[in-house]
Formats: sequence, C-alpha cells, structure tokens
Amino acid sequence: MSTPQSVADVYFTDMRCPMDYSLLTKMKKLLRAAGLDALDVDGKFVAIKMHFGEPGNLAFLRPNFARCVADMIRERGGLPFLTDCSTLYVGRRKHALEHLAAAQENGFSPLSVGCQLLIGDGLKGTDDVEVPVPNGEIFKTARIGRTIMDADVFISLNHFKGHKRTGFGGAIKNVGMGCGSRAGKMAMHSCSKPVVTAEKCRSCGACMRFCAQRAIGWDAQHKASIDQEACVGCGRCIGICNHDAIFSPIDAASD
Repeated sequence: MSTPQSVADVYFTDMRCPMDYSLLTKMKKLLRAAGLDALDVDGKFVAIKMHFGEPGNLAFLRPNFARCVADMIRERGGLPFLTDCSTLYVGRRKHALEHLAAAQENGFSPLSVGCQLLIGDGLKGTDDVEVPVPNGEIFKTARIGRTIMDADVFISLNHFKGHKRTGFGGAIKNVGMGCGSRAGKMAMHSCSKPVVTAEKCRSCGACMRFCAQRAIGWDAQHKASIDQEACVGCGRCIGICNHDAIFSPIDAASD
C-alpha cells in the first residue's frame, strides 16, 4: 500500500523588472516566500548545493543569485558555503583543484558570493560517506560527499538541466546525482555502459579523447571498442560521437 505524498508549494516569477526593482530583489522575495527566513540556521554550517559550470558554457546560475542565498543565511547567523562534487566525465571539474579554478573563471569566489567554496567530496573525489537508502530497490546505500554530509543544513540551488536519459533534471538531480562522490556516480551509471556499432564508427577517435577512464581503444578493424571493465558508464562518449555510433543497450531495449 502506497503512502500519500505531500505536495510542495511552487513559486514562479518572470524575468521582467521595473527600473527600481531588480531580479535579485525578486529572488529574495521568492526565497522569503519559500520559507528561507524560517530556517533555523543560527551558528550552523549551511551547504548551498549548486554547480559552478564548465568554463566556456553559460548553463549555470550566476554568482549573484548564489550571493542572495548566502547573504540571507549570514543575516540569520548561519555559516553558508557553496559546494558541489567531482564529475566523472572529462572536463574541468573532475578534481578539486580544477573544479575551484573553473568556478573562479565563471565568477564564483568568496568576494563575489560572500562565502567560501568547498568541493563536497575532497581533493580527488574520494572523500565520501556511505549513507543508507531506506527501502531502496536498486541501491541500499549511496556514497555522498563528506563535506555535504557534515553540514547542518542543506539548500539545493539549481536550474533545469537537460539529460539524455531523464529528460530534464532539477532539484532531484542536483541532490541525488550531484551530491554523489566519484564512487557514488560510478555506481549510479554502472548499469548503463555504452557499446559501439562498428558499422557506424568513422574511426575519428573523439570518444577516446573524451574518455576519462581510458576505456576506449581500437579493435582489429580500427573501430572504437569499449572495455566494459574499465568503463564507468558516464555516457560522455555517447554525447561526443557525431555519428551515432555509440549507444546505451538499455535505451535500445526500451525503444
């Protein structure tokens, strides 16, 4: 027998502002309506989970929006920090040093956001806590970044993000996937390891250059071949292949 689910209040606004009323003023009004003022944060560490964006793209919330949240937390006596965990794919966020440098390039710094930036799963993405998942059907535990687990209060600050498997992700993806350490993300991707259709492969090597695990090599016909033992199932190669030569067997089975 299923239990009734509570319904969340959702608040909307548009992007239009009169001359004396900025988007940041609107955001503070939304945050108050959503109950941020009612949170007990006095003297507590408050993790504001977001992602800082890969350098070169614009698909991330700007630092001044993060500052709105941090300022309101500090005004109530809280100790806010911005945080995210390492990625599996090749990019500029796969360990803490690159991750922080990428954040700074995109305008995130203690001066711009009014609080510190901490990478949730440590220097190499290995500092995590195994958290029980009550009644989990697939996973009984999840590996979550230790810094996030050490916080007293957690706030998800996210935008909608397209995803090839789930359509659009928002708060659920920001928390469920984004708080996972590298080991946690590997587990979440482990059932969807991609394969290559040799007939479509053009032997361009793009998938090899973007594989963080070095799991892709050449077969006897000089076509890309994925080592299923080394692969972590992140799906980066699927997105980078311009010839539709790499696909997920689960996707194919569901067509």
